[in-house]
Amino acid sequence: MTTGAETDWQQWQRSWDRQQEWYMPDREERFRVMLDMVEAFAGPEPRVLDLACGTGSITARLLARFPRATSTGVDLDPALLTIARGTFAGAERVAFVEADLKDPDWPALLPHDTYDAVLTATALHWLRTEDLRTLYGRIAGLVRQGGVFLNADHMADDTTPRINAAESAQRHRRMDLAMKDGALDWAEWWALAAKDPVLAAPTARRFEIYGDHADGDTASAAWHARVLREQGFEEARAVWCSPSDTLLLALR
Repeated sequence: MTTGAETDWQQWQRSWDRQQEWYMPDREERFRVMLDMVEAFAGPEPRVLDLACGTGSITARLLARFPRATSTGVDLDPALLTIARGTFAGAERVAFVEADLKDPDWPALLPHDTYDAVLTATALHWLRTEDLRTLYGRIAGLVRQGGVFLNADHMADDTTPRINAAESAQRHRRMDLAMKDGALDWAEWWALAAKDPVLAAPTARRFEIYGDHADGDTASAAWHARVLREQGFEEARAVWCSPSDTLLLALR
């Protein structure tokens, strides 16, 4: 996807989206509901923090829907940030910050003290629950009164093992069919990035930071809602769910 001196960042974005959609075919529906809730609580000109932003998937959809919105993306992954910065180069409404969300001082790196909304998707399950509890307290300090935090992620329910098993089997059957049609999985996508002349070095750094995959926890939606309230949000509950994922909203 890099030819000579030119890198097609939009092609990398599309490639990332396709790889993610292989795991989550309802990904766009999650984003739609997420932005519906942003509009409901913050109006059409929100100041947004795109937390663990990756390639900027949320930011892209935010700016397309709200022409006067602004976004700050924060992430530690050097490869995904390279794609994000390449994609949004010259965009005045977007800023990116490289930071470790487990570092207690990461909010000081942000360009704003508060945000109307903090949004994240398919990222925080990389953290252990105690790290996530601490992070939720820091997020509460960044969301203005009346603002929202929205987290779309895998949220397990260990009380329903038979339902979980059936859902997992059905999802993997669908993924197997998609792979036969040419879909890339996580490992194949990163292997492609590692061969790209522009992304090879940041991809190598990325694996030095994370390894093959971070060893996080997948807590239930009830756990997330309870901990968010404990950490300073007034209300918290699911506003959308699929058989495997939940979009949870917390209101300051």
